[in-house]
Amino acid sequence: MWTISEIFFLFLVSMLMINYLKVLWTSRNLPPGPFPLPLIGNLWGLKFQLHPETLAQFSRLHGRIYTVWLGGSPLVVLNGWRAVKDGIVSHSEELSGRPVASFLMDLMGGGGIVMSNGHVWKQQRRFGLMTLRNLGLGKRGLESRIQDEAQYMVESFRAQNGAPFDPFNIITACVGNVISAVVFGHRFSNDDVIYQELIKCNHCIVESLGSVWAKVYDAFPWPMKHLPGPHQSAFTNMAYLRQFIAKELRTHKESGSLEEPQDVIDYYLAQIEKSKAEADSTFDEQNLISMVTDLFGAGTETTATTLQWALLYMVAFPHIQQKVHEELDAVLDGSKLVCYEDRKRLPYTNAVIHEIQRYANIAAVGIPRTCVKEVNVYTYSLKKDTMVLANLDSVLFDPQCWKTPDQFNPNNFLDEKGNFLANEAFLPFSGGARACLGEQLARYELFIFFTTLLQSFEFHLPNGVAKVNTKYIYNLTLQPHPYQICAVAR
Repeated sequence: MWTISEIFFLFLVSMLMINYLKVLWTSRNLPPGPFPLPLIGNLWGLKFQLHPETLAQFSRLHGRIYTVWLGGSPLVVLNGWRAVKDGIVSHSEELSGRPVASFLMDLMGGGGIVMSNGHVWKQQRRFGLMTLRNLGLGKRGLESRIQDEAQYMVESFRAQNGAPFDPFNIITACVGNVISAVVFGHRFSNDDVIYQELIKCNHCIVESLGSVWAKVYDAFPWPMKHLPGPHQSAFTNMAYLRQFIAKELRTHKESGSLEEPQDVIDYYLAQIEKSKAEADSTFDEQNLISMVTDLFGAGTETTATTLQWALLYMVAFPHIQQKVHEELDAVLDGSKLVCYEDRKRLPYTNAVIHEIQRYANIAAVGIPRTCVKEVNVYTYSLKKDTMVLANLDSVLFDPQCWKTPDQFNPNNFLDEKGNFLANEAFLPFSGGARACLGEQLARYELFIFFTTLLQSFEFHLPNGVAKVNTKYIYNLTLQPHPYQICAVAR
């Protein structure tokens, strides 16, 4: 006679075997990949992270398109420019969904722009693009805000008097104030305690999203949602951000003018009123908070991280820094504020900035997408709801697309005559329908901040430091190890 515990054990083993057989059966219709283990799939082989180096190893074994299993969920990985282009560019609309069961989805709530789907995503994204244009993206208004923050950054660097310092906090505060002006309508003092907490929360969320715990959550969302662990701190930090934004929203309601909107919140509140009678409207206060969270989070972290890499590369490759200085001295008036339009007269500096983005590759693997309908990608038929990951690292280092893919070399963006040369494989902002909403703003910021700093300072290592650590820390974005530099006024 079997005991209850024996029956229960047999039931668990049977369910496990049934689930595993289901995984093997489903694998027949997916691109080949590493053999999945019961329950955990390929998480062990992935070391519980979607690390670009591990994905590159799998690509060498299994080809340009392969499948890995995150627990019981398959993820099709696209590698190299041809496969990625065929996926997220050529089939942009078909691969425009987001996974509905993931750590990022639960954290972000499925509203706003980054993690929404279908009609919500289309309406919110269209509004976001329109509002950024209305606020001056591509015009003098927003450019002047960036120039102002660039001057704040210069003053803060100059206050170090040439002594060694870590530029992280200064860069992050100034970059964060650009997007703060866009979404909140005002900047913060860099010493503001609340602002520092916002920056800290945002950074901690990014670190959580790249952690082992996040991938375990993706594989087993239901139990991880209820279990304690480091991943729960991300929800605490997100709650703080959303509470602050809700408070800003109330302030705008009390003192703002919907007839003369000044920022994203103003424009959104006006849109809520305007679309009240529309049955299919997705404009409400929860989506507003989600959109502002998206813009503030991504708009701060990505540009600030890229600028940190920029200064690190300038001390790592002093001959390149010298050539930038020479071009700036020859072309620009030292007393003139740098404008985005100046990039056309500064091909080498422009190439250096693009090479920083390519080589630093901060959004190495991007965010997974899902197929919103059945689609053929790179000779494989992918069913609706299949998760797809475009490995951007494999594109930005594709030897078929770059002169020297594994070396930091501005000539990757220059022709034989020294003119700037665009490259369609340059995808630091991803591509297709889910490309970064703030790409144009980021381009303005990177050019103006970088050029203003190089116009004002010569950067070098502190005395006694002979080696530059250009290896990255793996998070949702690839970040440099903490470092110190000296900024000597020119």
